[in-house]
Parts: sequence; structure tokens; C-alpha cells
Amino acid sequence: MTRSPPLSLAALPLLASIGACSNIDRLSQVGQAPALSAIENPTAQAGYKPVQMPMPTPQPVSYHGNSLWRSGSRSFFKDQRAQQIGDILTVKVVITDRAAMDNTTVRSRKANEGGAVGGEVGGSITGAVGSVLGRFLPENTQTAGSSNSALLTFDSNSQTTGAGSVKRNEQVVTNIAAVVTQLLPNGNFVIEGKQEVRVNFEIRELIVAGIIRPEDIEADNTIASAKIAQARIAYGGRGQITDVQQPRYGQQVMDILLPF
Repeated sequence: MTRSPPLSLAALPLLASIGACSNIDRLSQVGQAPALSAIENPTAQAGYKPVQMPMPTPQPVSYHGNSLWRSGSRSFFKDQRAQQIGDILTVKVVITDRAAMDNTTVRSRKANEGGAVGGEVGGSITGAVGSVLGRFLPENTQTAGSSNSALLTFDSNSQTTGAGSVKRNEQVVTNIAAVVTQLLPNGNFVIEGKQEVRVNFEIRELIVAGIIRPEDIEADNTIASAKIAQARIAYGGRGQITDVQQPRYGQQVMDILLPF
């Protein structure tokens, strides 16, 4: 019975041919600037999906006689700040967090307690206790003729020392466009924005979401991130560099399961 070669071995010739074609293309461009991609219709590309965003309720257009103003117009000295679902505004993300904490705890406790019974009663009790202990303890550990002055003695000594230090310095300064996704009954806006930038094989992501007041929007249609309530701001990346910086899945699982 013959067995087919493993998939990895069977794919080696194909990978080698692809690499050879790539090298040939690179050699043919020696001394030339990288060529720009042709302008193409994005809707005709494979995997294209139309964008769906929340839109405001359509308002009927009405005209007034002897007036230059048209209801629903977005010009003619009208305030251009975001005011309805689907409008866009710019969020100025400024995060400069600094925290420094240093805690030290030292706790120590020492206790010594003893009890004895003197006189003939103490001697009889000591002898009875010694006879009982002699049944279980070797001869070299027996306290023959134990003194009734220290029939019971308890000693305890505990000491705990703890130290902790936290130092954090974070700074993120950038701008991102967000979309008004919901109008709350009290007039506040729910906004959400997402930005992705790909450089080679690494994608940088920036996500902003939260609740804002219309009066906090500046005249240039911007708002500071400090004025966003329930703010959710995420700044990170994903790609080859991020994969290298993170522990492998097996190591992460072992870190969770191992108790030591």
C-alpha cells in the first residue's frame, strides 16, 4: 500500500516556483522605482461588500416662497457640526496618564504562652502525662522526671513583609473620525469610530466609542476625548510583529493552568 507524501512535502515544489517567480520579478525591476498600482473600480474587486452605516430618518424637503433657505440644507451659513445619525465628527484623542504608587507592609507577631500545675496534684498530673507520652515517644525524647513547672508551653512566631510598586506612563495623541450612531432621548450622541493603517505586514488599529454632548462639539466639528463619557479607546496592532511579541498559545495555556 503506497502512501501519499505529506502535504508540506507536496507543496514544496509549488512554493519554490512561486518564490522563483517573485525573485524574477524583483530582478526585472532593478534600478527602477516601484510601480504604482492601477486605479481600479473598488466595487468590481473580489470580496467587495457595500458599507452600511446608520442613517437618519429622511426628512421631506419643503420650500418657502420668497426665501433663499431650503429646509434640510447643509450650507448657507448653517452650523456644520454633527447633529444627527450618520454625521461625522473628529475626535482628538489625547491620553497622558501617569501613575506612581509604592506600598510597603511589614507585620510581625510573637507569642509565648505556658501553663503548669504545682504541688502534689501537679506531680501526679506530670507523672500521668509522662507515662502516656512514653508509650509514643522514644526513650531519648522522653523528658524523664518532667518538671511540673512547664507542663504546657505554646510558642508562636510569625512575620510578614510585603512590598509593591506601580509606575505607569502612557501617552497617545492622535485624531480619528467617528460617526454618530445613535441619538439618546436626552439629546446626547453615541459615537463610534475605527481606523486601520497597514504598514507592510502590521496593522495599527484605533477604536473610539462613547457618549458625547452636542454642546461639547467645537466649531470646527471636533471634540476632545476627555469629554467622552463611557469612553472606550483601544490603540494596538496585529500582524507579524505582534505575533512575535506575544507568547505562544501553549505557553499562555500553561501559565493559566500551572499552579506554581
